[in-house]
Amino acid sequence: MARPQETFGKKEREKKRLKKAEDKRKKKLARKESGEKLNEFVYVNHLGQLVDTPPDPSLKEEVDVEDIVLGIPKKEEGDEPDPIKTGFVEFFDSSKGFGFIKDADTPEKYFVHISEVIEGELKEGNKVSYEIERGQKGMNAVRVNKIT
Repeated sequence: MARPQETFGKKEREKKRLKKAEDKRKKKLARKESGEKLNEFVYVNHLGQLVDTPPDPSLKEEVDVEDIVLGIPKKEEGDEPDPIKTGFVEFFDSSKGFGFIKDADTPEKYFVHISEVIEGELKEGNKVSYEIERGQKGMNAVRVNKIT
């Protein structure tokens, strides 16, 4: 039966591993001899900061297990935001039949196609009301009405 061959690379890796272990052992002995005290424990105080001292038991807060909700909470009636939004026409190309509406409350911009316009002709700067729906490439403005 043949013995496994010990290559130069294997010997070098083994030397490195042994040297690393020896260096670690020497550092540990040096710390013991110098009398350096190591903190074995680190605590988290009531503010979430790491400290050396144990937390004050009087600041401990009791949590009822029944109050812990795992997952997404169920939607309650009345949680639905208003589906009709308002905004301004930022760009509209009537020859191509599309443009973009900028939401009045957020910096979001929504694509709008001429087929989704219910009333009036859109021009840049018009105030409009609309709803949003997911399209092929993102959120689109649908059921667009010009506000006068």
